[in-house]
Amino acid sequence: QVQLVESGGGSVQPGGSLRLSCAASGSIVKINAMGWYRQAPGKQRELVATIRSGGSANYADSVKGRFTISRDNAKNTVDLQMNNLKPEDTAVYYCNAYILLVGQFYNRDYWAKGTLVTVSS
Repeated sequence: QVQLVESGGGSVQPGGSLRLSCAASGSIVKINAMGWYRQAPGKQRELVATIRSGGSANYADSVKGRFTISRDNAKNTVDLQMNNLKPEDTAVYYCNAYILLVGQFYNRDYWAKGTLVTVSS
C-alpha cells in the first residue's frame, strides 16, 4: 500500500556532511509525520528526528545542532541534512512515515528498508 524509498547514504570522514532523502508513494490521504531512525551494530534502533505536517520537528539530543530535518508535503518527501558527522553516527538509517491511507480510518507506521551511513577516517 505504501512504498518508502531512501537515497543519499554513503561514507564520509568525520566532520563531513551527507543529505538523506526519502520519498513516499501510494494511495495516501495524508502523511501526518515523517522521520528518521537509525540502528548501529549491536544496538537498538533509536529516534534521530521527526517532523509533523505543520513543520514541528524533534531531535535526539545526540544530533541537535548538527542535523536538520525538513519535508515537502506536496512531494511526500522528507530530508535529513547531516553536518559535522561523527563516527558515533555510523548506522543504518531508516525513513519512517505515519500515514493515513485511502480506505483506512487510522494512521499507520511505515518503514523504508534502510540506508547505510559510515563515518570514519
